[in-house]
Amino acid sequence: MFQIITRSNPVIRLLAPRGAVLVEAIRGRKTRTDPKAKSKEGRIKTPPPVDPVEMVVLRERFTEYDLIMRALRLEFKEEMLRKRYEEEVGSLAEERAKQEAEEHRSLMTWNQEENLRMLKIRELRVQKEVEAAEVKKTEAAILREQAMESLVNPFEKLLWCHEEAKSFINLENLDQRIEEALDNPKNYNFAIDKDGRVVKRTVLQ
Repeated sequence: MFQIITRSNPVIRLLAPRGAVLVEAIRGRKTRTDPKAKSKEGRIKTPPPVDPVEMVVLRERFTEYDLIMRALRLEFKEEMLRKRYEEEVGSLAEERAKQEAEEHRSLMTWNQEENLRMLKIRELRVQKEVEAAEVKKTEAAILREQAMESLVNPFEKLLWCHEEAKSFINLENLDQRIEEALDNPKNYNFAIDKDGRVVKRTVLQ
């Protein structure tokens, strides 16, 4: 299954079958299946010697260290629990409750002020809307009255049109109007200022 390919044989590397796993041999290391070295076949592993006096001293010191660390952990835990109790039940809790009550009171005051301010803005907006609606209603009423007047007085409009028709140019007064225009020429070639006054006029020839 495993094939060992050395670095000095590149041809073997190219000609090796694809299904095999190529394992490159590295100098100085052994695989798991290699046997024990001949120089270490008779070697017996023995634990290092232990001094009994030193073992007793180390055990006492480890026990003392364990007791000290346990006492410190208990002390820190007790202090943490005491602080938590004071925050939840003790004087710190009362102080925090007072602060929360004061903050709630200030927020309620600010809320009432904001409600009053928004109420004034809303009243002004409603008042403007009512005034605008009244103006629109008045304008609609005026337009309605004008429309009714135009419908009620068609005879007056007819008379006005008849009076205006007298000044129209027709075949009967055509010669008279031509003579009047020739006798009274008008010059429309003039310049005016911002106020509408004539400032310059050309002379008729």
